[in-house]
Amino acid sequence: QEGSLCAQHCLNNLLQGEYFSPVELSSIAQQLDEEERMRMAEGGVSSEEYRTFLQQQPSVNMDDSGFFSIQVISNALKVWGLELILFNSPEYQRLGIDPINEKSFICNYKEHWFTVRKLGKQWFNLNSLLMGPELISDTYLALFLAQLQQEGYSIFVVKGDLPDCEADQLLQMIRVQQMQRPKLIGEEAAQSRDQRLSRSDVDQAIEVNHPFEGTGMLDEDEENFQRALALSRQEIDMEDEEADLRRAIQLSMQGSRRSELSGSLPQNVPQSSHSSQTESLSSEELRRRRQAYFEKQQQQLQQQNQTPNLQDKATLSSSTPEPGPGGDMSEEDMLQAAMNMSLESVRNHLNSEEEK
Repeated sequence: QEGSLCAQHCLNNLLQGEYFSPVELSSIAQQLDEEERMRMAEGGVSSEEYRTFLQQQPSVNMDDSGFFSIQVISNALKVWGLELILFNSPEYQRLGIDPINEKSFICNYKEHWFTVRKLGKQWFNLNSLLMGPELISDTYLALFLAQLQQEGYSIFVVKGDLPDCEADQLLQMIRVQQMQRPKLIGEEAAQSRDQRLSRSDVDQAIEVNHPFEGTGMLDEDEENFQRALALSRQEIDMEDEEADLRRAIQLSMQGSRRSELSGSLPQNVPQSSHSSQTESLSSEELRRRRQAYFEKQQQQLQQQNQTPNLQDKATLSSSTPEPGPGGDMSEEDMLQAAMNMSLESVRNHLNSEEEK
């Protein structure tokens, strides 16, 4: 619907074609205004009624919003030989005609006009405020008209033969089924506005729970970018974990091989040359210490043998003393012999080690 030209749409929907324009309806309205002015002037141009009529709105049959009166619509339909009769008038009610047997109705409430017409064998609500025609069943037609009357609508029956139209010819052969009632133009706009508001609330909730630096609200592209970035970070973390796992497995295998090689070596093989060198040095140092100890003991014995009482005995017992056939050795001789034997055995041992 364009502006408030509902009367124009009502007539064109009734005739199923672009038969009337706002200019043509305006000329009809101006003609009606001129006829009314002339009738008022018959009582006298200087009469109070005529002055009051001129002081009123410039036209009672149209206004700047595009509204046209019932007189304009009625005069426009007379061109096609059509007549309007008030549906709830006593004259029509005495006829007792079933609404199903009529061809069309024009409904008016305040400044809004729309048509209810029979196309083929089915009734349709051709309200210009709807997104499309609304199918009305035969059983629901009477109830629909009664409901409009209760809401304050004025209903007019269109009498006469309507011009032929393609929609009427097509629906004479087939019947249509409507699964969903068409929405009002304002209703669809309200739903789209509610959807935008609800989406705005969701975006605000996302912003509160997941704030993003530099922007007040995340749009769809930014949200998708954040999701892709999170997935990329997860993949990188998984790759790092897999790489660490592979390194750990390689190190574990290397450690097990080293332990196997070390276990397969013979136990009597020296681990390093340093340990053998340490053992040889320890033996050499031990031999030297022993030799120094015995030399010190020998010097002490020699000092004791230098006394006059023991010098002769020391020279006589240069070899191992043996007891005489006829006598026993004294305790002092036995001690001296044992010391000489010990010294001799030590010298022999040291000489053998030097030869080795």
